[in-house]
Amino acid sequence: MEREIIQTLDGSTTIQIKEWDECYHSKHGAIQEAQHVFIKNGLSLFQNKEVSILEIGFGTGLNAFITFLEGRKMNQSIEYVGVEAYPISPEELISMNYVDELNAIDDKATFEKMHQCNWEEKMVLSADFTLTKRKQLFEEIDDLNQYDLIYFDAFGYRVQPELWSTAIFKKMYDALKDNGVLVTYAARGVVKRSMIEVGFTVEKLAGPPGKREMFRARKAQ
Repeated sequence: MEREIIQTLDGSTTIQIKEWDECYHSKHGAIQEAQHVFIKNGLSLFQNKEVSILEIGFGTGLNAFITFLEGRKMNQSIEYVGVEAYPISPEELISMNYVDELNAIDDKATFEKMHQCNWEEKMVLSADFTLTKRKQLFEEIDDLNQYDLIYFDAFGYRVQPELWSTAIFKKMYDALKDNGVLVTYAARGVVKRSMIEVGFTVEKLAGPPGKREMFRARKAQ
C-alpha cells in the first residue's frame, strides 16, 4: 500500500496510508494526540512510580519518545514494550520531525536508538527507561499480568475492525496487572462493548483535538 509523509495541524508529521485514508497519528495533531491520550490520561496516573507499559502499535516511535521525555519529568522508572508487525522504513524515520517539534534536540540520539535497537532485545536507554521492541502480530500477544498501562494505538476500527475485537481485548485484559489501565483514542460503541465483555470498566473522556471523546479502561482487582 502506498504511504506518504504528511504534516498534521500541530506541525508534527505522520505517515498516511493512501489506500485506506488512514494515518499513524491524528491529522489534527500527532503530538497533541499523543500528549492528550497517552500522557495526560494514561502515564500521568503513575507519577513518581515504576511503571510497565505495553504499546500496541509502536509505529513511528512517537508515543515511546514522548513517554521517555515526560517520564523523566514525572520521576518515573519505565519499562516499555512496543509491539509492531510492520516497522517503518529508515527513509520514513528520517522524515519524522518529532525531535524538533518537541524541542528535544538533546535527546535526538535516544529517539534514533529507539529505532536502531534490535527487535526482541531489551535496550537500556537511560537509568530510568528500558525499551523492548517486539515484531509481532497483535493476535500473537500472550503476556499475563505484566503491565500497569497499555497504549492501544492500533489503526482505526473503520479499516481494521479485527484489531478491536473481543478476542484482542481479552489479550489486553490478561496482559494487565490488577488495577491496570488501557487508554485509546477510540470512542466507538462497539469498542466499548468489546472491552466491557472481557471485564474492563470503561470511562469516556474528552478526546484530543479534532475528536470529541476517547476511552480509558481499567482492569478491576
